[in-house]
Amino acid sequence: MRLDDMDTSDVEVDDQRGSGRGGFGFPMGGGGLPLGRQMGCGTLALVIIVALVFGVNPMQILGGDMGSSPTQIAPQGQSSSAGKGCDADAASKFSCQTLKSTTLTWSKLFPDGQYHPPHIAFYTGGGQSGCGAAQSAMGPFYCPADEGVYLDTDFYGELTQRFGAAGDFAQAYVIAHEVGHHVQKLTGVADKVQAAHQSASRTQGNKLQVAMELQADCYAGVWAAQNRERMEPGDVEEGLRAAHQIGDDVLQKASQGVVVPESFTHGSAEQRMTWLKKGLESGDPAQCDTFGR
Repeated sequence: MRLDDMDTSDVEVDDQRGSGRGGFGFPMGGGGLPLGRQMGCGTLALVIIVALVFGVNPMQILGGDMGSSPTQIAPQGQSSSAGKGCDADAASKFSCQTLKSTTLTWSKLFPDGQYHPPHIAFYTGGGQSGCGAAQSAMGPFYCPADEGVYLDTDFYGELTQRFGAAGDFAQAYVIAHEVGHHVQKLTGVADKVQAAHQSASRTQGNKLQVAMELQADCYAGVWAAQNRERMEPGDVEEGLRAAHQIGDDVLQKASQGVVVPESFTHGSAEQRMTWLKKGLESGDPAQCDTFGR
């Protein structure tokens, strides 16, 4: 994916690396992890799965105090570590360039003036978001409370080494997927799902969360399709391989040896590849109705 000409001077960055803002205290509401201000309804299950894949104690991610409140973070756009940000290293630069590309793309697809981009937050090992503690073993995530994409860039190495999903497009897909969640917030989809989740059973709640994740995959494909001239040979395969490797069935098989479809929160490998491909082929966000499928 050729993004080296993207100017990142206006990308809002919260750089927590070396700031000492890590720690635990992952917020939990009654009856699970509600959507919206905190994390998605399936995050707890995913955290346990991913923690086992990464060889991390899930309690280290969730924290010892299950009733703690979200920690306040630095105001959006302010860097907590001078001299870092987008120019800290090649991975940070590429992440910012990808975010800039998604901003240009979604600004065109939204009605005039109605799209504003998320900020990107970098941390190492652990950090803080408006949704609580950020931990590397959770992988990249979007926090709707402060509209931030949270990323420990070491995840790119894990994507290659542990998940077998190498390549710059696989990395860009990760960012574009999280931006897809930001689009869901701006379009009101996230609020509707949150409202529906309040009266849903656990199984129904998981299905809603899967639909959210698959739509974000589709939106990532839409972004790529809108920038087809920047794509290089092998990019599509890189993206589809990444989508496959982070499917719930693949993660569950790796972590516990068995697959439990009713517990899926992000979709199977086949589902994730299907919706990413749908976005890639159509380039049209209107084709990403995973809820009415």
